[in-house]
Amino acid sequence: MGLSLVGDRKKMKAENRYDLAVIGGGLAGLTLAIQVRKMGHSVILFEKEKYPFHRVCGEYISLESLDFLKSIGIDPIAMDCPLISRLIVTAPDGTKVEEPLPLGGFGLSRYVLDENLANIAREIGVQLMEGDKVQDIEYKEGYFAIRSASGEYISTAAAGCFGKRSNLDMKWQRPFVETKPTKLNNYIGVKYHIKTDLPKNTIALHNFSDGYCGVSAIEDDKYCLCYLTTAANLRASENSIEKMQENILFKNPWLEKIFRNAEFLYNQPVTISQVSFDKKSLVEDHVLMIGDAAGMITPLCGNGMSMAMHAGKLAADILEQFLNHKISRNEMEQRYKRAWSGHFSNRLRMGRMIQSMFGKPATTSLFLKAVKPFPFMVRGLITKTHGQPF
Repeated sequence: MGLSLVGDRKKMKAENRYDLAVIGGGLAGLTLAIQVRKMGHSVILFEKEKYPFHRVCGEYISLESLDFLKSIGIDPIAMDCPLISRLIVTAPDGTKVEEPLPLGGFGLSRYVLDENLANIAREIGVQLMEGDKVQDIEYKEGYFAIRSASGEYISTAAAGCFGKRSNLDMKWQRPFVETKPTKLNNYIGVKYHIKTDLPKNTIALHNFSDGYCGVSAIEDDKYCLCYLTTAANLRASENSIEKMQENILFKNPWLEKIFRNAEFLYNQPVTISQVSFDKKSLVEDHVLMIGDAAGMITPLCGNGMSMAMHAGKLAADILEQFLNHKISRNEMEQRYKRAWSGHFSNRLRMGRMIQSMFGKPATTSLFLKAVKPFPFMVRGLITKTHGQPF
């Protein structure tokens, strides 16, 4: 059944009509909304949670996004974010490789970053709909009809920035939600903030059987500890995160030491399930897919947040042409697909390839021992999963 306002858009109140509707208020959605609003267009953004809140995320941000963040009002250097210039990778048996990061990054929690971006969006006039979940969206006769918990809205353009999996993915029957569970599409994510005594300039990726854990410094002398593993590991541990950590993660001596000595700042971790790294479409029923909605890079590559913001910038530049009537909707969609693929498809492909080398203890250890004498190989893999400043 179609939405009631389709066909009645002339009767829709002016305050419920927008140039752009953004569904999802993560990094891709917030930065896209800010850019398009600064271009002079009306923007509404729907976020099912209320800021500030925690997200499952590694919270290491590649420096490729530094200039972009400054351009929209966020200065990580002025915020005294820890700068990260070294990488450690360990295998479950304790084998370790340590190398400089070619570009580097900084640490900043999503709790702080998203709240700051949300405040900027409000200040410049983005209609920020917090605690408001989009239930349906339909394209007809050149407009989008959107139904959310708060009411019905119309927009000229729409962007899906809703993260790893949503009810809209199910509605559109996107292939990745209908594929049988595999090692690429049935992960769970677990995140803590901790206090610990580790080098602030280093991000560590500690591998364990069918998973890996990232640890890096963020603001206020805290660290983000975030790991990804298969749903099968959790089931094998009686669906207990604590038992899974004891039985599987702790087999890596580096992880066991961190877990046993750190001060955990949450009563419970933040978790997410059904994480998929399968390929995803870039446009669904004329809605531009941006950020994780368009495809996730594996956390081993460490720059998903920068990619989300970069994709938002690409989309904003192309949307400006469309909203100013310089290109057609079809041309807008084709340009976005070309731009996204040109910047990210090889990086995601490389990420999947790197991921395939990890997960099995023996394979991971063998791979790290093989590359350890050849630092240029490690730096080369890192470079192929990162982009240039944008």
